[in-house]
Amino acid sequence: MQFELAEEHRMLKDLVRRFVDDQLIPLEGNTLQCEAEGRGLGIEPAVLKEVDEVSRELGLWGLDAPTDIGGSDLPAVAMVGVNEELGRTITPYTLPPDSPNLRMMMATVNDRQRTTYLEPYVRGETISAIGISEPGAGADPAAMSTTAVRDGDDWIINGRKIWISRAAEADFTILMAVTDKEKRAHGGISAFLVDNDSPGFNVIRKIPMIGGAATYEIALDDCRVPSWKLLGREGNGFAPMQLRLGTRRIEMAAWSIGMAQRALDMIIEYAPQRKTFGLPLSERQAIQWWVADAATQIHAARLMTYDCAWKLDAGRDVRVEISMIKAYATEIAWTIVDHAIQTFGAMGVTKELPLHLMAAKLRTMRIYDGPTEVHKWVVARRILGTRR
Repeated sequence: MQFELAEEHRMLKDLVRRFVDDQLIPLEGNTLQCEAEGRGLGIEPAVLKEVDEVSRELGLWGLDAPTDIGGSDLPAVAMVGVNEELGRTITPYTLPPDSPNLRMMMATVNDRQRTTYLEPYVRGETISAIGISEPGAGADPAAMSTTAVRDGDDWIINGRKIWISRAAEADFTILMAVTDKEKRAHGGISAFLVDNDSPGFNVIRKIPMIGGAATYEIALDDCRVPSWKLLGREGNGFAPMQLRLGTRRIEMAAWSIGMAQRALDMIIEYAPQRKTFGLPLSERQAIQWWVADAATQIHAARLMTYDCAWKLDAGRDVRVEISMIKAYATEIAWTIVDHAIQTFGAMGVTKELPLHLMAAKLRTMRIYDGPTEVHKWVVARRILGTRR
């Protein structure tokens, strides 16, 4: 049993760490200012272009994309290390292309879709979004009501989607719709590649989220999609969607580890400097226990996440492990960041430190891609044998 990354993957993790330290953390001051002034999160276009050039030159694009279209085809264990390092910064940056939608397309595209959608996406030429959640459907994708009906050589899609990241700037959206109302999640949900300039595809509102982030709601009003843009087989969209969700959940666990480690490092640096009633905070038992608990929890979350990724690379069923790490890592990171805020006192609740944005991101991550309670339910029913 091996508990260390392979040398080449460790070197990649170190490279990403240096990229984060040199390129992204220096941008955090601007990120904090933009959020404090109500201008949201993001990197100015000119600065983003420079960062993209650096990350491309470092060979950090297409890390888990197929080698025959310019990627590096890295395993999930390597990507855990990459995303742990990216999680250490509040500067919002994604190494192109975004892995979850990439993985879903890799598993489903045909030759025409590969050329038209996948290859430009791997090259960083396009941006994608995904439309799964709906008003009222909550965390149950099987309850979606958006429908796609055949009309000659096309599909006509009607419905609403909500909580969609990047919907306004995306070039295309992977859209989930019901194609068989009787079967639904058991062979009745399909995926479609929908260009964002398609007639009937309407971004109807931007939804401000905590921490300066934003999502969108879209309306599909007789949105006509050519039949060749059906992604995968008709009725077989649920399994690839779960592949996409699983990829994101492993990412979120890794990001949470990165944020928790950053928060712990801040406590370790600050606690010996700050004195209260004649003694440094580092000599107070409350702080010492927080540090000890945080180090233990981070270690456990890291091992669990690498274990899950290793099993995934081996082709094993990791649905339970994914639910475990998504719930556990986001929750322990939330607590560790909260303790860091408490350690810093009044300074911890200002908008001059990155802690409040870390807390906001973790608070949303405890809901996105399945709330903690749903993931615990998944684990419990599998262990108890109550799944129907």
